[in-house]
Amino acid sequence: MVTITDVAQAAGVAPSTVSYVLSGKRSISPKTRRLVEESIRRLGYHPHAGARALASSRTNVIALVTPLRSDLNVAVMMEFVASVAKAAREHDYDILLLTKDEGPAALQRVSSSALADALIVMDIEADDPRVPMLLALNRPAVLIGAPDSTTGLTCVDLDFSAAAAGCVRRLADLGHRSIALIGQPPGVYRRGTGYARRFMRGFTETAAEFGIRAVSRPCPASYEASSRCLNELFAADPGITGLVVHNEAVLPAVLANLRQSGRSVPADISLIAVCPDSMATTQPVPLTTVTLPAEDVGALAVEMTVRQLTGPTTPQTRLLAPRLVTRKSTAVAAQPESEEET
Repeated sequence: MVTITDVAQAAGVAPSTVSYVLSGKRSISPKTRRLVEESIRRLGYHPHAGARALASSRTNVIALVTPLRSDLNVAVMMEFVASVAKAAREHDYDILLLTKDEGPAALQRVSSSALADALIVMDIEADDPRVPMLLALNRPAVLIGAPDSTTGLTCVDLDFSAAAAGCVRRLADLGHRSIALIGQPPGVYRRGTGYARRFMRGFTETAAEFGIRAVSRPCPASYEASSRCLNELFAADPGITGLVVHNEAVLPAVLANLRQSGRSVPADISLIAVCPDSMATTQPVPLTTVTLPAEDVGALAVEMTVRQLTGPTTPQTRLLAPRLVTRKSTAVAAQPESEEET
């Protein structure tokens, strides 16, 4: 492994001079700096992270707190994690991933041990118990998601209320007057997870605004649960012709259950899903979707974090406008037989 002494010998300077070039703590002549930097590049030297942190009081690490609970879709969550990691590397930061559900204790542990310069926190609840700790730590932090009160916080997320409203409006424009929502697993709502509550509220309020009959059910992530959920929805309203699925884990099962029940998409049921484009385009019927903007959210979260690390900032909340992509799973609602006869 290349050491600082190797770099010094190659540049013909003392090891302390190399250290000063790296830390910027002393003025070094342009000629000497150039010799040292050329030696660093030629030898492929990388400063030891611990030593660099001691010298600069910075780790160049961002802690990403994302509890991997059993009722979350880990594959989709990892798209957000990957986008944060990619954006962090572009800013010369590494990611410390914390996946255990430790609540405020994880934040305090990271802060007190100086493991990271800043925190990005995911899976935010409406009344999140981690928020008071974040405000008390006085450490740069960004939330992917938004609690009910965002005072003093910097947050970024998809505007889930507007996303739900867009789904309902699209179905209304196609003439659907009776629709249903297959929501997140029950535990997500019990915890008061912000994005799920905002989507449910947007769905319900927009359906009422358009005078559309609307029913909804939370749905555990299993084939059997999705079958029960569909049966309950159609029992509550046999006239449903439009379906919104805000639960990526059960999408394939929902489509399979609709086929088995003799309901064709989109001839009998128009379906809109909230999911990544990669999932929407690989289903038996390419799905009309509100795209989950994992890459945009991750990049913006890192950008907001780095901005806090480089100087004073004002807390802000950024809710990204939803993007609805029309594919083959939606169509004009079939008219009831009584209307067709008249």
